[in-house]
Amino acid sequence: MNSDHLNTQLLHWGEEEEHPFGAVVPPIIQTSLFTYPDIQARLSEFNPHGYDYTRSGNPTTELAERKIALIEGADRALCCGSGMGAITCAVMAMVNQGDHVISIKTAYPPTLRLMNEYLPRYGVTTTLIDGFTVEEFEQACQPNTRLIYLETPSSMFFHLQDLKGIADLAKARDIVTIVDNSWATPLFQKPAALGIDLVVHSATKYMSGHSDIIAGVVAGSSALMERVNHARNTFGPTLDPFAAWLLIRGLRTLDVRMERHQKNGLQVASWLETQPGVKQVNHPGLNSHPQYELGRQQMSGYGSLFSVELTPCADEQAHAFVNSLRLFRIGCSWGGFESLVLGWPMREPEAGKRPWLFRLFIGLEHPEDLMRDLEQGLQKAFGSR
Repeated sequence: MNSDHLNTQLLHWGEEEEHPFGAVVPPIIQTSLFTYPDIQARLSEFNPHGYDYTRSGNPTTELAERKIALIEGADRALCCGSGMGAITCAVMAMVNQGDHVISIKTAYPPTLRLMNEYLPRYGVTTTLIDGFTVEEFEQACQPNTRLIYLETPSSMFFHLQDLKGIADLAKARDIVTIVDNSWATPLFQKPAALGIDLVVHSATKYMSGHSDIIAGVVAGSSALMERVNHARNTFGPTLDPFAAWLLIRGLRTLDVRMERHQKNGLQVASWLETQPGVKQVNHPGLNSHPQYELGRQQMSGYGSLFSVELTPCADEQAHAFVNSLRLFRIGCSWGGFESLVLGWPMREPEAGKRPWLFRLFIGLEHPEDLMRDLEQGLQKAFGSR
């Protein structure tokens, strides 16, 4: 297929031989086992079909992997049964006993749990930093630092890290870099082109886009991905063929969905900045974001997940806001067609009030309907202007 356009590549690339009987959708190879033609082939571990056991590889899963590697600009991608499965395989494949890891402190909480609770069991230490500047990473480096873990924008507060600057620092010190690119997707951010070694995704989110599968992916160079593949085959979180088939379906519409998510998200976030009861909106696409210029340098677009800090209020007011919403469902994931909300108090009350942080995911509904829903929720909490 001859095309440099991502939307065409997502629709057709890698599928030239995947259309039996003229079917427009590639089949699901829903099998756990691939057999050998004779015992000699089995003893030599050479199967002419190229597969032996779906934990190690499957044609349907590999089609999804080839598409993702293409749009990430990576040599190879591997799909896992969850985003955390992908992150765990990538991290564990890169560290050994006695190594040191640097991670941003606002990474996805289960990722931090891996760093803080599990890696120490195997003699690996982690330093958590804000990560606003390259200098912070440089100061955190130790002689045994072997991995820098990034997530940009980061969870809840949507802080950015300078991918190129950190990649340059890491390469000079022979340190591997990993970044979670779930928020921006390969359409809006290309970490590999900026020098990052491994890119991970929760493919549950935008890549699948329909809130019906759990999936993860790691992408990177052939040499590093061979180590990740060994970890995946050992730990066993390979994505199953049916989920991979659904992921392929989601990838076909990724570009059109992301255009809509970006438009809706920016419109709602900009509007929220003007509303009573809203103290701050954390969205990298807004001029008010302190790292707005960095975002423009390393991203070509924006996801629609962001957070809103309410002015200090009674817990009952915060509850009234979120419980009155009708188009925003309360849920912990994001990236599908539906709008979602999740909230946390930021500190202990003072004089009966405290700030609350709400994470909003703007789905594919009409933005005017979403703003109307948020407006009535804010009115329930803070009253009319």
